Amino acid sequence: MATAAATIGTILKTEKIIKFTPEALAAPFALRCAALIVDYIVLLLLPITWLVLARFFSDTGVPDAIGAAIWTLAALLVILDCVVMPMVFSGQSVGKMVVGIRIVRKDGTRAHVGAILARNTIGYLLTLLTGGLGFLLAAFMPSGKALHDLIAGTVVIRGRKRPA
Repeated sequence: MATAAATIGTILKTEKIIKFTPEALAAPFALRCAALIVDYIVLLLLPITWLVLARFFSDTGVPDAIGAAIWTLAALLVILDCVVMPMVFSGQSVGKMVVGIRIVRKDGTRAHVGAILARNTIGYLLTLLTGGLGFLLAAFMPSGKALHDLIAGTVVIRGRKRPA
């Protein structure tokens, strides 16, 4: 059983995209925006649903303690979707899974944990601090890279895996 797990681990580490060029496989900006919208919908679903139900079923509004718990759960959901899922699911958040794009290293290999962590924490923070201009960079660069991709040495590509 241990050898099967080791074999799968070796396969995942050596997985590579053949004849990879970022310009040829780069996800179009509109597709990246669609993935971002799907992620926002998923992430805001819990707090918005809670607020609507609380207003509908309560005369006084949202109790502070319960409201804080919902926002804490929403923050954990953001961390799960933006950081943990891309590390576990080959560079894909929920939105990226839905639209069929993924994060890879600039040479086409699977993005490692450190690159995804840098991209989705430091890179996203800097993109937010620039008022979203870091994300708009992807629309104008030939390689389709946003600021967070440049920081981490990654690229977002379209397409699904197929055996070579």
